[in-house]
Amino acid sequence: MNFKITALALITGACLSSAGYACTQAELGTERTLQVGTVGGTKVGLKTYPASLALADHEVVLTFDDGPWPATTPLILNALAAECVHATFFVIGRNSAASPALLKREVAEGHTVGHHSFSHPAKTLRSLSYEAAQADVNRGFTADDMAAYGASAAEPRVPFFRYPGFGDSPALNDWLKTRKIAVFGTDIWASDWNVMTPEAELALILQRLEVQKRGIILFHDTKMQTAKMLPAFLRQLKLRGYKVVHIEASGGTAMTRPAPSGWQSETERTMNRLGM
Repeated sequence: MNFKITALALITGACLSSAGYACTQAELGTERTLQVGTVGGTKVGLKTYPASLALADHEVVLTFDDGPWPATTPLILNALAAECVHATFFVIGRNSAASPALLKREVAEGHTVGHHSFSHPAKTLRSLSYEAAQADVNRGFTADDMAAYGASAAEPRVPFFRYPGFGDSPALNDWLKTRKIAVFGTDIWASDWNVMTPEAELALILQRLEVQKRGIILFHDTKMQTAKMLPAFLRQLKLRGYKVVHIEASGGTAMTRPAPSGWQSETERTMNRLGM
């Protein structure tokens, strides 16, 4: 890799791949882009739903929640750019409104910007009335699109949504289905809502990944421990033969992989334990 080009990208935030830089074999890179259909009530992520994306063995999708956050999101973006990797950010509307330049950077560098409500309620959206939950979700769509693109419409530019705390409800899912908005859970989480060292987080996520061998991975780009851990994690993905798949929205229905026999939701147990 050209050190001068890499250093410039890390300082200015320029995306290597989108700026015309050809990724090399030394970098992890993005293996392919998966078009995810959003028609018909797409719900994926084995922690919550009995299906995931149609990923092959040793394929992963990288996702980050709760940003953008000035202290940590730039570090996350730098790490991704250094390895020519694209990810999906499920952003909070009030954070988008506070840091629009970071959202614009995510878009400029080729990442997908999905949605994670406006306020991220202290418990979950299901703790609000149906009308209040709808209003919070819609306000988030508007804030995110205004920050990222300078304009908003009746429907979000990217119809991807992840519930805060995975706190969905049948009524809200049906509402999102009518709007052709896909709902994302996750297959593997880093548990980075718990305080730990970057080294401990790296060991934990690698252990979980080696059990499942594929899937949607959840991090939080608001966590400094994750920002410090990410470069080593991306290097480990390459060393262990994993491929990164980028996701974008498309028409039609999504190709999914059904849950294994005996599947049970882990989200409910975790939410109950955390009092969410």
